[in-house]
Amino acid sequence: MQLTNTPLSPKALELARAMVAINTVSENSNLALIHLVRDELLRLGVKSRLTYNAAKTKANLFATLGEGKPAGLILSGHTDTVPWEGQQWSTQPLDPQVRDGRLYGRGSADMKSFIAIALSQAENFLNSASPFAIHFAFSFDEEVGCFGVRELIADMRDAGVNPVACVIGEPTSMVPAIAHKGVYRYKCCVRGKEAHSSLTPSSVNAIEMAARVVGKLRDMAESFERDEPRYEGFDVPFSTSSVGQFHGGIADNVVPRDAQFRYEFRNLPTADARAMQQELIAHARSLEPAMQRVAPDAGFRFETICEIPSFLGSETDAVTQLALKLSGEARATQVAFGTEAGLFKESGIPTVVCGPGSINQAHQPDEYVSLEQLARCEAFMRGLVQARSIG
Repeated sequence: MQLTNTPLSPKALELARAMVAINTVSENSNLALIHLVRDELLRLGVKSRLTYNAAKTKANLFATLGEGKPAGLILSGHTDTVPWEGQQWSTQPLDPQVRDGRLYGRGSADMKSFIAIALSQAENFLNSASPFAIHFAFSFDEEVGCFGVRELIADMRDAGVNPVACVIGEPTSMVPAIAHKGVYRYKCCVRGKEAHSSLTPSSVNAIEMAARVVGKLRDMAESFERDEPRYEGFDVPFSTSSVGQFHGGIADNVVPRDAQFRYEFRNLPTADARAMQQELIAHARSLEPAMQRVAPDAGFRFETICEIPSFLGSETDAVTQLALKLSGEARATQVAFGTEAGLFKESGIPTVVCGPGSINQAHQPDEYVSLEQLARCEAFMRGLVQARSIG
């Protein structure tokens, strides 16, 4: 149910278009967007805290509107986007166009529009009679592993800021979401011993040993599907594992010395992804004695790519109840994709995921968000301005 038919404000759309036009693919700097937000807030007399990556090419932004109020609610979003190379776009990804009731461009749905709408309401948040402050928390490198937000949360805690709730504006079609799976990605590097392929007994075939670990991953995936208690509401109501990349070998007649593969676990909120990883490592270690009888330095090495925890909130949480009220929705939902929500929840902040647009458009060619969704999000923000409690 939509609470208002008020159209999207020109200012919100202008800011959304300005942000979409900035190239913040994760491999690039996000500072142009961060500085846009910082400067808009400074014009209102609001100072921002920036935390940088090691190279000082990227930054998180944290700002408080309503300094001194006894409680605060975070509006959180990531500033980076996925790339578009190889995709067939009918428009330029960084040329934000409005047509047929939609805003097109990379990041329009995921998730610059939410940040823009929040920023468009900054002055209203600042002047609100609401008893709680609004915190902006905008991060870098979410798309490649939720790396920036960890520093943002740590800096927030170091500064003595203790928000009571968080709304993450990922695209949920403005339906509050209270659960998602975790995303745990790793790389396995296998060292064997090369030899001419006619002399295989004197070698350790890295590809073949890697294949035994890949087979274990497949066995685990089948056991999740067969045996794991279901968590209804997810598209796939059990944990999964899969291999995404595999590399190895240099020639048909050379037993390969090296191989590597990358894989992931997507665990239910009720399942332990780190225990899954330890089970796989234990299997690999069981193969090493036979390998090392031929080549003492043979074996397996594991690297962590990213560990994004699952998220499990509650429909009874005060922030969820507030999000339901402001969105006009009767029930919360669950989403299949990962977000920063698990990290905020792990830090002790009750969290809900609710933002404009659909994940079906995110990461796609001709990514878009409808103006109707943006108007709903703006109505949500205006409701926050008028709210007298969180809950």
